[in-house]
Amino acid sequence: MKLRDIAHSRTGDKGNTSNVSVIAYDPNDYDVLCTYVTTDRVKQLFDGIVNGEVTRYELPGIGALNFVMTEALGGGVTRSLAIDAHGKSLSSALLNMDLPDDLRPGSNE
Repeated sequence: MKLRDIAHSRTGDKGNTSNVSVIAYDPNDYDVLCTYVTTDRVKQLFDGIVNGEVTRYELPGIGALNFVMTEALGGGVTRSLAIDAHGKSLSSALLNMDLPDDLRPGSNE
């Protein structure tokens, strides 16, 4: 199962810092996000892309996590030679993160 099956994302960027929010479609899946979408997994997913810190902020009231990633945009949107140096491409990659298949309802049948 992919993270995109239970959540969507919003992004922002400022300079060389990207901010990616992961928002559960169903608030009941917020605990799944907290368990499986960790700073270590996000840092590992973006190894070689995010060269700075990954900080996670929890927003249980809206069923969301917000990740702030420094040194993430190749020097910044206006300085990078990357085709898409914006956070939107990072959110798409994050939503492709694998989650255990047994989280899907009825998977144990």
